[in-house]
Amino acid sequence: MNNYLIPANTKKSQLILGFFTPTDLIIFIVGCAFSLVMLLIVSTLSLTILLLVMMPAIISAFLVMPVPHYHNVLQLLTNIFNFYTNRRQYYWRGWCIYEGFNTRSSKE
Repeated sequence: MNNYLIPANTKKSQLILGFFTPTDLIIFIVGCAFSLVMLLIVSTLSLTILLLVMMPAIISAFLVMPVPHYHNVLQLLTNIFNFYTNRRQYYWRGWCIYEGFNTRSSKE
């Protein structure tokens, strides 16, 4: 009866403001700061120019947005990239007794 269940939000206390990892916070601040600087530089603000200027903030917010069962979209995209770029074909080598991990000879 002494089963201990870990609460679902235990990792949230390790995040900055309960939401950001340090990398996420840097990405979000740099994207928003770059968009703010571009807003100060650009004088014409048509709708298309405004969307182009706000694109770094939108992309950085999208990358740190939470996704169920993952911390954020950046981690999800990293996992997808690693899956498709790493080797996915694994070769069966048999049991460890045939690989020389056993101290006795396999002929015995």
